[in-house]
Amino acid sequence: MKLGLLGGTFNPVHLAHLRIAEEAREGAGLDQVLFIPAADPPHKPLAGDIPFRQRREMVQLAIAGNPLFGISDIEARRGGKSYTVETLAALREEQPGNELHFIIGGDSFLELGLWHRYAEIFELASLVVIGRPGREIADPLQQLPEAVRGRFSRESADQLRHSCGTVIRFVAGTQLDISSSRLRELLAAGRSIRYLVPPGVENYIAQKGLYRS
Repeated sequence: MKLGLLGGTFNPVHLAHLRIAEEAREGAGLDQVLFIPAADPPHKPLAGDIPFRQRREMVQLAIAGNPLFGISDIEARRGGKSYTVETLAALREEQPGNELHFIIGGDSFLELGLWHRYAEIFELASLVVIGRPGREIADPLQQLPEAVRGRFSRESADQLRHSCGTVIRFVAGTQLDISSSRLRELLAAGRSIRYLVPPGVENYIAQKGLYRS
């Protein structure tokens, strides 16, 4: 199975997350996409201190009814900081028969050199990079960290191949300029987030009183 992996704090999950997953699934020919909520994000504090359980429940509501989307709680189960490289290594052990494809936005791709043990990520999974608003990737090969650039070859305008056999595939994405931080700002100001998140997520946030100032 070609298994897509979409990580994030999902604080809260929104329609752009769902669209990214769908376009990655279609563009890379994935059989299923797993959403992986971060339990303990390593790079910045979790805004609003929303617990893992509630962020997981929002994702479950968001993907309900789509059999091609699933969710994994692996980052909560393994404990410690939610480093991508360690999550991918754990998933390789849990899913030995599956081909892993890690989904990231173009903005994250441009910052990969700052990630914990980033060079190992390319050996653990292929990458599916989705275009994001305002972050154009003019020459993907030259945008890779210099330390690993020599291990890649250019197969086509939208695909690079690592010497170990994994690939980086670039998929044009719908430019939905929605962010979790903007949603939190709207909610704190008492404004509507309708049509920015799935209805089930909107209702959950209202019922739980999340993100209110």
